[in-house]
Amino acid sequence: MKIKTSETEIKHLLIAWFAIALAFTILLHRWYYNYNINLPSIFAISAVTVGLAFIFHELAHKVVAQRYGAWSEFRMAPFMLLVAVLTAFAGFIFAAPGAVMISKPYLTRAESGKIAVAGPMTNVILAYLFFVLFSLANHDVVELTGKFGMLINAWLAVFNMIPFSVLDGRKVLAWDKGVYGVVLALAIAVLVVSMGMV
Repeated sequence: MKIKTSETEIKHLLIAWFAIALAFTILLHRWYYNYNINLPSIFAISAVTVGLAFIFHELAHKVVAQRYGAWSEFRMAPFMLLVAVLTAFAGFIFAAPGAVMISKPYLTRAESGKIAVAGPMTNVILAYLFFVLFSLANHDVVELTGKFGMLINAWLAVFNMIPFSVLDGRKVLAWDKGVYGVVLALAIAVLVVSMGMV
């Protein structure tokens, strides 16, 4: 299946990716000041970990939605990107960089649930891949990339599986309680492991 996109979507994805990476660079610089790692390296860690977590989460929603014949494109939220960067200076990040807009006359509960679960499940898979990277690390930068990549992806998966409001968990739970339980359990397991590594 060919993935449909546009110049507008690509521009929004790149801007959001850069802004989120910048915000987490500011935060990680404070967290990991005791490591001998320069700012460009911290930016690279942020871009690879948080950037990929965010990009692949949104693209997973997009790909599955297009599979069901829906129009779907990512749109950034400029004000929220600014909030993410500003809050990073305060020692925390409130990040809601944007979302995939989906349009189709009708989506079944199953289709909606599968579109929703694609994002968190992608983060679970990425978290486990970053764990493998951490396990093979023989350098501070690689170790931190694996450790933080695992943590941020696990956290995003767990957070998005909360069955509340516009979060993915609400649609997944409405579709299939079994799938919801399995994905949530996997996300919590990798989050617990990653928190123990911090």
